[in-house]
This record gives sequence, structure tokens and C-alpha cells, in this order.
Amino acid sequence: MTKRADKNASAGLDRQIERLEDRRASKEEARAAGDLKGQKARSSAERLLTRTMSGAIYALATLVCLFVGPVTTTVLIAAEAWLCCSEFFRICRMGGRMPNEVVGLAAALLFPLAAYANGLLALTLVIFMLLMACAVWYVLTPRANIADVAVTAFGPVYTSLAFSSVVLIRASDAGLTGALLALTVMLSIWGNDAMAYFVGSAIGAHKLAPRISPSKSVEGFVGGLVGSVLVWVLVTLFLVPTLDVALAAGCGLVVGIAAVFGDLFESRIKRGAGVKDSGNLIPGHGGLLDRSDSMLFGGMAAFFLLRFGGIL
Repeated sequence: MTKRADKNASAGLDRQIERLEDRRASKEEARAAGDLKGQKARSSAERLLTRTMSGAIYALATLVCLFVGPVTTTVLIAAEAWLCCSEFFRICRMGGRMPNEVVGLAAALLFPLAAYANGLLALTLVIFMLLMACAVWYVLTPRANIADVAVTAFGPVYTSLAFSSVVLIRASDAGLTGALLALTVMLSIWGNDAMAYFVGSAIGAHKLAPRISPSKSVEGFVGGLVGSVLVWVLVTLFLVPTLDVALAAGCGLVVGIAAVFGDLFESRIKRGAGVKDSGNLIPGHGGLLDRSDSMLFGGMAAFFLLRFGGIL
């Protein structure tokens, strides 16, 4: 009886092992493709952690440069603008264009420095120098075509000239007020992105621009605007009382709209060239241009609103 029981137990164990092996074999294809629930959960957690950590480092470096002073802010923006312009030219090359990167990247480096040195007048001078350099290159280079000249001139204007708005805002006051105004612009754009993501993920049902950015929704767009306005109003109430609440709310609304179109514009550029990310500099975020696209248009909108509103 004991031998028979041992034999039955052994046979039962073999059947259990066989079932487990069959079950594992049935999931092998899904495992290889990374489609198992555990794999998806782990992958999502890793992406979120990577994105959060790299975003935190980026935000911390930005905050330090903003509050140390206008010089460190200018250095940071000049470096970021140069990198954004380089990524833009990379996308252009993938789209079949051949920009003059020496001319374009030199202008990208000069715009923030000019903004700090002498504001709008110096920026106008750099624009003139850029156009003259493109004209000379086009005249002296038979292989260059007008499309290459166009992207050479547009690249630094789109990335660096627009980014220089942060320098103009920060340099308007060397003390705490300038830092807080520049920080408010950035926080409102970051808040816009965050609120748009959370609201869109929760209740997003109507596509905002399905052919350009399928993940964006009308509900997320509205939620983002609420987040942007909220940041401006809270900063006005507690940190920068010189700002009028109505002006702050208007800034939040316009900056939020401009930031979304900045994001969509860059997405349209990438889609036209058939690329997913502008680069891979920031883990979890793609390239620096992917991280800064909203800031380019949003920052310029904020500068003009604050200038016309008598704050700068």
C-alpha cells in the first residue's frame, strides 16, 4: 500500500509539473513580446520612475540657475537653446533638408547672450546677422537651395530666440522678483502639462488634434488651462503681489494656449520627418526640444503680456 501511494503521489506531482510547464509554454510568446501583466506593470513603473527622476534633475538645475541670478540663467538657457536647435536641425536632416549648422548653431548660442547684454535691441542685431550670414552662404554655395536657407534661419529663431524670453524676464530684475516671474512662467507651463495629462487620462474623450498628437484631448486641454491659470493666480496672491490678479489670470490663459500650440507645432514637425522624439538626451522624455517645446511659445507669450502689462 505504501509503494502504491508513493507511486500515485509521484504521478500526481508529475502531472502538476506538466501542467505548469504547459502553462508556461502557452505564455512564452506573450512573455517574449513583453505582454504579460507583470511585465507591463514593471515596465510602466520603470518608465515612470525614470521620467520622474530625470524631470526632477532638470527642474532642480533650472531652479538653482534661476535663483542664483541672471548670469546663470543666461548660461543655462544658452546651453539648452543650442541643444534644442541642434535637435531641430537633426529632424530637418532626417526630413531631407541640409541646413548650415555652423551658422544656425552660432545664432542659437548668441540669442540668449544678446538678450542678457542689451535686451530686444541686441536680439534684433542677432536676427540681422543671422539673415546676412544665410544670404552670404546662399550666394556663395551653389548646392544650397532656398529650403535649406529657410530652415537654417528658422531653427535658431524658433528655438533660441523664443527661449531667450526666459532670459528677458529673469534679467528684468536681478533680485527675487525676476526669479519668481521667470519661475511662474515655467511652473504654469509645467502645471499645464501635468493637469492636461491627468485630466485627459481620467476623462479625456474628445480628441484635440488626432492627426498630430492622438493622445491629447479637449478635456485635457481645458484641464491644462485651469492648471496654468491657477499657478499664476496663486503666485500673484502669495509671492508677487505687484501682479494684478486679472492680469495674472489672463497670462495663465494665454500662456497655456500658447504652450499647447508649441507642443503641437513640434509634434507636427516630428511627424513630418517621421521621427518619434527629437533626441534621447533626457531619459523618459526624449530630447530637450521635446521637453522645451511648450516653453518656447509659452515663454514668448508671457514676456509680451508682462511687458505690455507694465510689469517688465
